[in-house]
Amino acid sequence: MGNEESSLSRTEGQIDGRPVTFTLRQDEETGERELVWQEHENGIEGHLADKDIIAVLPVHAQIPDDYSILYVASNPSAANDSSGSPVLFKSLLATRLPQPFIHHFQPPGNACWQLRADNGSLPNLHIVVSSGSGTGQAEDVWARLLKPMLQHVCPKADAYMLHHTTSEHSVAELTREVFLPQANDGIMQAIILLSGDGGLVDIVNTLLEGPRGKWYKKPNATLLPLGTGNAMAHSVGLTNDNTLGLRNLLQGTTRPLPLFRASFSPGARLLVNEAREERQLSLLNGAPTVYGAVVCSWGLHAGLVADSDTSEYRKHGAERFKMAAEEALFPKDGSPAHAYKGKVSVLRPGGRDWERVNRETHAYVLATLVSKLEKGFTISPASKPLDGKLRLVHFGDIGGQGAMEIMTKAYDGGKHIGDERVGYEEIQGLRIEFEEEEARWRRVCVDGKIVRVEAGGWVEVRGGVESVLDLIVDERR
Repeated sequence: MGNEESSLSRTEGQIDGRPVTFTLRQDEETGERELVWQEHENGIEGHLADKDIIAVLPVHAQIPDDYSILYVASNPSAANDSSGSPVLFKSLLATRLPQPFIHHFQPPGNACWQLRADNGSLPNLHIVVSSGSGTGQAEDVWARLLKPMLQHVCPKADAYMLHHTTSEHSVAELTREVFLPQANDGIMQAIILLSGDGGLVDIVNTLLEGPRGKWYKKPNATLLPLGTGNAMAHSVGLTNDNTLGLRNLLQGTTRPLPLFRASFSPGARLLVNEAREERQLSLLNGAPTVYGAVVCSWGLHAGLVADSDTSEYRKHGAERFKMAAEEALFPKDGSPAHAYKGKVSVLRPGGRDWERVNRETHAYVLATLVSKLEKGFTISPASKPLDGKLRLVHFGDIGGQGAMEIMTKAYDGGKHIGDERVGYEEIQGLRIEFEEEEARWRRVCVDGKIVRVEAGGWVEVRGGVESVLDLIVDERR
C-alpha cells in the first residue's frame, strides 16, 4: 500500500461499543484484503476477510461515523448436512472504520437495492425459495442467511413477499399470476431467486409467452446460486466471494439478460418428472419454442444432463455431471462412446446462408451465452458477462478417451479451445437436423430442460432475442 492509503487504513474506533484499533491489510501477492481490529481492553484480535463481507451500510444519516458491517460466517453444521446453508448471516456495529474499507464495501448510489420502493399495498420485492433445487439448501439458506439479512436492512417486516415452490411448475405459475401482471402495470419488481438456472429460465419463458403491454417494466432478478451447475452465477461472478450472492444483491446494478430462442420441429416434447412424462412446448409461429439464457446443446452435454436428472444423482451436487460423463464415455458393457448422427449447420455473424459443419458424426455440439457451465468448467473463455454473444463449441466422434481429454482441458481454464479437434466461434444461429433412430440420442438441453425431438426432426437456435428481464450484477468485481 502507498503511504496515503496506509495512513487512512489505521484508525481508532469501536466494535459493538468496545474501543479498538482498526487496520486494513492487503496481501501483496493475491491482492486480498481483510479488516483487522485489536481490542484495547484485552488485546483480543478480530478480523474479517474480504470474501466474507456483504456490505457496509450507514446506521443513520445523522451519525456519519457509525456503520453496520454485514458479513457471513461458515456454518459448522453444514459439513454433515448437504441441505444446510453453507454460511450464516452476521453483523457488527462499527465506529470510525478506515475510509478505504468503507469506500470498497458501501453500495454505490445506483445499486439495485436503492431502487426498491413500496407501491401501495403490493410488495415489489419477491423472494422465491426453490426447495427442489440442487441438494435442497434453499429452505435453510432462507431461514439462516437471507431472512435475517432482510430483517436487518428492510425498513419493515412486510416489505417483501415470500414464495415457496411446491412443484416444478411453481415459478412459471408465480410469473404468470404475479410478476407479469405487475410488470404490465409498470411496477418495478426485484426478484431474489434461491435456485439454480432453472428458476431464471422459467421466469423468462413465462414472460415471453404472455402478453406484454405498453407499460411493461422489466423485473430485476438476482440469484442465490443453489442449483447444481449454477452456470449463470459462476459466469457473472456471483460465486467469487463467500456471500452466496448477497453482496451482489446489495451492491449490484441492473443489466439486460441476453437470451436465445430454440425452435423445434412439430413433434418435439419437453421431458419432465425424470423423463417419465412429456409435455407440449409453447408455440411461436407454429413451432415448439423454448427460450434460454445459458446453453443449448446436443450430444454428450445434453445426454449427461438428462441422464443425471434424477433424485439419486442430485444428491451428489455438481459431481453428478462427472459421474454421468464417465458412464457415457466409457459404457460398462465395453462398447464405445456413442457417435451422434446428424447435420449441423451454423449461421455466422453478418451472414445470410447456413453453412454445414463438415462432419457426419458428432460428440459435442453446444451453443452458449455464458463462459462457465459449473465452477471451474470454462466452456467459452471468450464470453464476457452478459455480452449477448452466442458462441459454439463442438467436436466430432473422437472416442471416450479423446472426449475426456478435451473436457479435462475445459476444467483447466478453458484450454480445450486450443485443441485442434475443437471448433469454437461466435455465431448468430445453429441448426441441427437429427439422423438418429433411437430417441435417447435426440435429446436437446436448453438451460437444464430436456427436449426430445422426433425422428427426422430438427432444432434451430437464434441469439439476439429481446430481453424481458434485467439481471442484478455487481460490475465492480
